[in-house]
Amino acid sequence: MSPPARPAPRLAPLPVDHTPDLKEQFAGFGKSLGFIPNSALIMQRKPKLVKALSQLTAAVWDPESEVDRGFKRLIAHMASRAAGCQYCMAHTAGGALHFGVEEQRLAAIWEYRSSPLFTEAERLALDFSLAAAAVPNDVTDEMFTDMRKHWTEGQIVEIVAVIALFGFLN
Repeated sequence: MSPPARPAPRLAPLPVDHTPDLKEQFAGFGKSLGFIPNSALIMQRKPKLVKALSQLTAAVWDPESEVDRGFKRLIAHMASRAAGCQYCMAHTAGGALHFGVEEQRLAAIWEYRSSPLFTEAERLALDFSLAAAAVPNDVTDEMFTDMRKHWTEGQIVEIVAVIALFGFLN
């Protein structure tokens, strides 16, 4: 299964070599994603934003995370879906595959509530992602109670960080 087509950006991405000072950040995006996203190429009009985004994404996608990085991409995919951001949905789908999520599992993401390919813990995290990304106040005390049954507080912070990052990107 290939990721959905990426819609055209509304601001033109600048060439990778436009801001030589961002070479390190672009290399990080390339290593993490396998490409440099248009959002970073567009944002280089404000290099401080690219540098800050690079630091934030490095922390969110930290290889030493307690939450699997492939699953984090699925959380991001759900957050992007809640926001209706096809651009980020395409990137997160591709990222999920890049980080080892099987095509069958990615294809079943929209049936995660009933699919045997997802655990109860994952279902709760994906529900949480949809609620938090759509309307943050839709996250209820009950959802947090359920999350705590399956996820540590550190893992919950990581999950919320993914959702917050995509709140910015979406």
